[in-house]
Amino acid sequence: MRILISGASGFIGSALADKLTSSGHRVIRLTRRPVSPGKDAVHWDPESARLAVADLEGLDAVVHLAGEGIGDHRWTEGHKARVLDSRVRGTHLLAETIAGLETPPKVMVSQSGAHYYGYESGERPLTEDAPPGGGFLARVVEQWEAATEPAEKAGIRVVRTRSGVVLSPDGGALQKQLLPFRLGIGGKLGSGRQYFSWISLEDEVAGMEFLLERDAISGPVNLVAPNPVTNAEFTRALGQALGRPTFMPVPSLAIKLLFGTEMSEEMIFGGQRLLPKRLQDAGFEFRDPEVGAALRRMLS
Repeated sequence: MRILISGASGFIGSALADKLTSSGHRVIRLTRRPVSPGKDAVHWDPESARLAVADLEGLDAVVHLAGEGIGDHRWTEGHKARVLDSRVRGTHLLAETIAGLETPPKVMVSQSGAHYYGYESGERPLTEDAPPGGGFLARVVEQWEAATEPAEKAGIRVVRTRSGVVLSPDGGALQKQLLPFRLGIGGKLGSGRQYFSWISLEDEVAGMEFLLERDAISGPVNLVAPNPVTNAEFTRALGQALGRPTFMPVPSLAIKLLFGTEMSEEMIFGGQRLLPKRLQDAGFEFRDPEVGAALRRMLS
């Protein structure tokens, strides 16, 4: 297949591009940088709604991963606006553009997030049938997913991947935690009772490739490992994988002072206990179903 990927230079996008290339697919990168002739890349500018239709003809599939980092900065009103705008505007531009092609791609896989279900679901297991929750991030995800509608209305199979926290020592949340845990100063966050839906980077990209190839799957898909854990359980598993103690919990007050109350409640103390029902029903086999074994493999 000839597959366009937005966000292909990012943590997940670069791993996905490598995986798809190794599987024999041709990857075209959607980039904001100037593009040289003959390169497998297409230029776009979501902020000014620039994306040439002619550059996208002949695609078989699109994977959309681009968007402003949610946890990269403290949540000011300006940053929250950029997070929402980058996801909704970019997604709508891409979906509308491929919908207008003479020969549209057969499938669009658009990254979404576990935050669709809100941050106050507690211990309740959440499959794709669960309703949306409350909070800023839930509103972002709802509008983010709705922005794919032009592609869906044009008959393109649209899959919305509600991913959990993607684990790899090479990037993302796990990479940021490694230094304090290796120094023996890692610990649970607040009470540690909040659920943590996770997936290894290897299963994330394998899951996306699986979804590209399964014509019967459309709509929301929880792209998470089948065994979510609490923050305390994850903390213990990470300490064991590194052979380090984890007896220094981070107080809730300190986290709120550092990140602000809203960001802390939604991203750190809130949690979602997602289950990958649709993936498992379709026969996807996880390489890393258990967090302890996954961390030991990654960090050995």
